[in-house]
Amino acid sequence: MATYKTYESVGNREDLTDVIYNISPTDTPFMSSVGKTKATAVYHEWQTDSLADASTANAVVEGADATSATLAPTTRVGNRTQISQKTIQIAGTLESIDKAGRKSEKAYQLSKASSELKRDMEKILLSNQAAVTGDASTARKLGSLQAWLETNYVGAGTAGADGTTARVSGTDAAFTETMLKSAVKAAYEQGGNPSVLMVTPTQKQVVSGFAGIAEQRYQAPSNAPTTIVGAADVYLSDFGTLSVVPNRFMSADADDNGEVAFVLDPEYASIAYLRPFATNELAKTGDSEKTQLLVEYTLEVKNEKAHAIIADLAE
Repeated sequence: MATYKTYESVGNREDLTDVIYNISPTDTPFMSSVGKTKATAVYHEWQTDSLADASTANAVVEGADATSATLAPTTRVGNRTQISQKTIQIAGTLESIDKAGRKSEKAYQLSKASSELKRDMEKILLSNQAAVTGDASTARKLGSLQAWLETNYVGAGTAGADGTTARVSGTDAAFTETMLKSAVKAAYEQGGNPSVLMVTPTQKQVVSGFAGIAEQRYQAPSNAPTTIVGAADVYLSDFGTLSVVPNRFMSADADDNGEVAFVLDPEYASIAYLRPFATNELAKTGDSEKTQLLVEYTLEVKNEKAHAIIADLAE
């Protein structure tokens, strides 16, 4: 007699695990390392200042009159706020049925949208975007980090300025320890105390080969395999220790011409929020629920001289 098999039977239950596996990265190293502050207008402003150069010529004779004052005003700079948003729309029926891996489709999609919004912000903040004032038909845009770093610039191209001018790429070159030393020295001489070297995944592997990488050793346990350390997490410069932080959202320019590395003093950068993350339930127009996630923010580079950029790095 013929064996009755699963191929002929009706009513076999499906085998669908109650877990959704998503490995898309959600870490935002730059946003996590710098400060947070508040903006109160769509053009967020702050002031910078510097001391006069130290001089060996500061000597006067006995009884001399006071010299004329040589005072200089502060420098007033600012950045535009940018609105970023994500919207979800869930049908009433979809929210009601039994689903694998999540109870509420709305809650699941809101969680995804929130992570996507933060990823977008990280990429925008680190990009080569110049500020845009905006109008009724043009969205405002913030000046991103690459457009701010001007004084301590290592690369073949031209530096940006004040967040209003994007940097211009030059000929690509391999990332070298000499470039890094030059950038760190420049930031230090200007008064910065950089503590973070933020790089793309490609450049992270390059940095691992630099001579200044802190020596890392693991004692091999007697009852387990030896751990081989191949990562560069700390770089010992002549002017302090740098944490080497890879960032998945640091990409090449829009013209795909070279990668960058940032030497950062996190004390001198912040994200300024005009409107912090908010969830807006939109008007119902039928059998669905529409929800908007929105944030309005800008980048405050408190003093760009505290940081450095190494640009035009070969991928």
